[in-house]
Amino acid sequence: MERKNQASKPSRLPAAGRAKDRVHRRAFEVKISCNSAAWTPMVSSGPEDFDYDLYEELMSEYLAVLTRRSIKWSKLLKGKSKVQKNVRLKRYVRKGIPNEHRPLIWMAASGAQDQLDKNPEYYQSLLGARHDPKLVETICTDLNRTFPDNINFRKTSSPCWQKALFNVLSAYGHHNPSVGYCQGMNFIAGYLLIVTKDEEKSFWLMEALLGRILPDYFTPAMLGLKMDQEVLGELVKVKNPKVWQTMMDQNVTWTLVVSRWFICLYIDVLPVEAILRVWDCLFYEGSKILFRVALTLIHHNEALIQQAQSLPDVCQAFKQITHGPFVDNCHSFMQKIFIEPGSFSTSTLTKLRAMCRSRIITEES
Repeated sequence: MERKNQASKPSRLPAAGRAKDRVHRRAFEVKISCNSAAWTPMVSSGPEDFDYDLYEELMSEYLAVLTRRSIKWSKLLKGKSKVQKNVRLKRYVRKGIPNEHRPLIWMAASGAQDQLDKNPEYYQSLLGARHDPKLVETICTDLNRTFPDNINFRKTSSPCWQKALFNVLSAYGHHNPSVGYCQGMNFIAGYLLIVTKDEEKSFWLMEALLGRILPDYFTPAMLGLKMDQEVLGELVKVKNPKVWQTMMDQNVTWTLVVSRWFICLYIDVLPVEAILRVWDCLFYEGSKILFRVALTLIHHNEALIQQAQSLPDVCQAFKQITHGPFVDNCHSFMQKIFIEPGSFSTSTLTKLRAMCRSRIITEES
């Protein structure tokens, strides 16, 4: 917010200066901070390690895209509080949802809004229920570890989002006792709070993610997570056989190189703007988007991965391919994820999941 001074009002910046000023404010507001498990858009009190020059260069073009998309979204929604899925909305989602409309679209597209409307008192009833002491203890252990550089999650903040984070996680733990709580869920819940700024909506979005979009990802056996990593391997075998052969030659399992991609939903993997765009499609189109992102990263960097001569080389290559201009330019990157992997049907994905699930159960029995 601009601070006004009655004694001496500053002159209005020229258009170019205002655009540059917006870029710097945007850079400060979405500074990316690395901790043990997540990258997060955040308001930070100490932007010492942030490359403003690089961010300004990237964002100067992306801001123009965001402005155009915001205008089109405003015309599409026309102040509506509810939306329905259709071809036009899907096209808009793939091109990016403006921040101010993300909660509305995520809630509607994922079915979370329908669940909230059908169960208006449910979240509050979970908060009022008797809390399992072991669940509470486990959640509390991770509260201070969740986005520690984000001012909103610090105990000294008012309000402090740690309380909202605890509420969302404990409510979900009681709602789905087969999952309860495990590490990683705190960053997903924290990200949802950052976007929605509403703990009840964050709870229902989390329920949509873990209960319907990504079932069995966070259960004790993590069968869904293991299954999808193996499915990715099967897709790579068909679409990028040389990469698959490199993995086989160096005896590298897919779990070793992509588990964080899937369990963190690309938090701490891709730049923050790309993460938000991926999540736009994840809530609208489902888990298929996770494979499209992974296949695009692998396809685009096929030559680099094939150069690997050892297991550490492969691991280093998979770390390297999630950084650099290709992913930093998130608008171009998101266009490519719907082109570079080619087509693969939902029925194909269903068959591969059934095959991989059966194989994992047999191996672990």
